[in-house]
Amino acid sequence: MDSAQYDFERIYAGNLEGIREVTDFLHRNDLNIDDFIEVFLVLRNGKGEIIACGGIAPGVIKCVAIDDSCRGQGIALTLASSLIQLAAELGYHHLFIYTKPENEPFFTDCGFYPIAAVPGRVVLLENSPVRLKQYQARLAALKQPGGRIGSIVMNANPFTNSHLYLIENALAQCDWLHLFVVGEDKSQFSYADRLALIKAGTAHLSRLTVHEGSPYIISRATFPCYFLKQESIVHQCHMELDLSIFRIYIAPPLGITHRFVGNEPNCVITNYYNKQMRIWLKSPEINAPPIEVVQIQRLEYQNDVISATKVRKWLGEGDFETLRHYVPDSTYRFLINKYEKASV
Repeated sequence: MDSAQYDFERIYAGNLEGIREVTDFLHRNDLNIDDFIEVFLVLRNGKGEIIACGGIAPGVIKCVAIDDSCRGQGIALTLASSLIQLAAELGYHHLFIYTKPENEPFFTDCGFYPIAAVPGRVVLLENSPVRLKQYQARLAALKQPGGRIGSIVMNANPFTNSHLYLIENALAQCDWLHLFVVGEDKSQFSYADRLALIKAGTAHLSRLTVHEGSPYIISRATFPCYFLKQESIVHQCHMELDLSIFRIYIAPPLGITHRFVGNEPNCVITNYYNKQMRIWLKSPEINAPPIEVVQIQRLEYQNDVISATKVRKWLGEGDFETLRHYVPDSTYRFLINKYEKASV
């Protein structure tokens, strides 16, 4: 097949038959289809069979696969460049790609630069040599004096009394606290609402910087699992990448010395993440200053651990009287205005 004659077909998420074909092709290449992909580029052979594909999700290239019989024909480089062009057409100019290590050269040839990797498992690249450095420079401008500089990474879906308790306890142990809000819109509450609720709920506090969402804070919701078959490996790779990026690129410009987390008695994954945090934020394998992890007991109400999951449960049942004991006044007013009035 002449590389100059490649004619890539677009298959959009709503094309159920096309998505079924893509899914079957990915399965034959030991991959799973990933969520949130808006459109696939596929290449077919003379029989109409898919022999290569790649998908575009908001800001991320995913599900790149090429049939073994077609390797070495220039398809990979052409597919990579075509995906980048399509992403730009869709308005995604800041791009990441998570891919298998063997695919890294195809994307570095197209202007991608590696950020972090889990050896033998996954490599994360982005299409700029300076964007991460620019982000670090913006962080450095927010650096505060002190010997104990704390940090929290928070989703807050929505912001509860337990979140506020964690922040207040962390502040009591720090000279300054940096709070990073997970930026993806993959939660019941939008990123804009979650950010606004955090800012409203912490407006009375000093020595606190609330950082808006950054793509360099990797959430479990957006970490692709399509090329990692075992769920335990998915979680492990996500955690290692996320924590390595935080320690190497985010903490040093701010002088962060501590990271605070709430204990998690009800979620196995989050509890495991907290344990991994103690490893990767202090591991001598990473060439960056170590970060001390401090775990704080979760706040309870009437012997019941306060969580965002329970707040969403009470909200779904319309039980505003109960949930008012689980959230700050600012969150309660927001929920009343948005949900109770909407149901009238």
